[in-house]
Amino acid sequence: MSSKPVLIAQISDLHIKLPGALAYGRVDTAKALDRCVAALNAFEPAPDFVVISGDLVDTATAEEYDHLKRLLAPLRLPFAGIPGNHDSRELMRAAFPAAFAHATGPLDQKIEVGGLDLLLLDSSVPGKPHGMLETSTLQWLDATLATAMDRPALIFLHHPPFKGGISHMDQQDLFNADELARIVRSHPRTQLIACGHVHRAMLTTCAGIPVTICPAPNHAVDLDLARLREPSFRVEPPAFHLHAWFPGQRFGQLVTHQVPIGQFDGPHPFFGPDGKLL
Repeated sequence: MSSKPVLIAQISDLHIKLPGALAYGRVDTAKALDRCVAALNAFEPAPDFVVISGDLVDTATAEEYDHLKRLLAPLRLPFAGIPGNHDSRELMRAAFPAAFAHATGPLDQKIEVGGLDLLLLDSSVPGKPHGMLETSTLQWLDATLATAMDRPALIFLHHPPFKGGISHMDQQDLFNADELARIVRSHPRTQLIACGHVHRAMLTTCAGIPVTICPAPNHAVDLDLARLREPSFRVEPPAFHLHAWFPGQRFGQLVTHQVPIGQFDGPHPFFGPDGKLL
């Protein structure tokens, strides 16, 4: 197996509205996605795949998905999305047809990228903000992880299987996280659970493996750990996650980088022409 890393970019919570509309009357999510797509296209080396981990649109209309498709058209990388609580399974299935695991219901899918298996799980509950993995998803995940035991697997879903301390978001996380943890514990090839939903980076563990939340390209949920304010958002520096998997013994090594979106000064050399530290 080549020592070249497999690079999986993760973006999340795009919240695309109708052209010209602003999220919460303030955030231009379309312009934010434009900047995100430009950053992904410019990144070197190019990511091998992009996962969009939910809330692709804001109010789940066909017109919003049409707008989203136009905004994603310039992206020069292969990608796939999974539903969040703002999405519609039926409209997503029509807008982004794929080899889903089920003919109806959850939009679960397996994608092979190099030596990695990407397992995209649909945690959405139609009409509700919280997450729940349906029985068909849990059975599919268990059976899929039981195959190709030598291939590392990354699990993606929208709702985090843990509480991050932001009260109003913790009330709408993954309600059956214990069932996900039970399956993951029985399949050591799972290397990461990567989520969205909270619009800000977080890191913890679940069933002994890392769990991350990807920041958003637009706005962040206010980091209020003491219930000082009503549920709020802030416009903070946008970013995406880049999961770099390096082949090696057993299941290799996975490293997650946070990549800021925007133009920044640099890069500048540490050393001068004489080899001395500047």
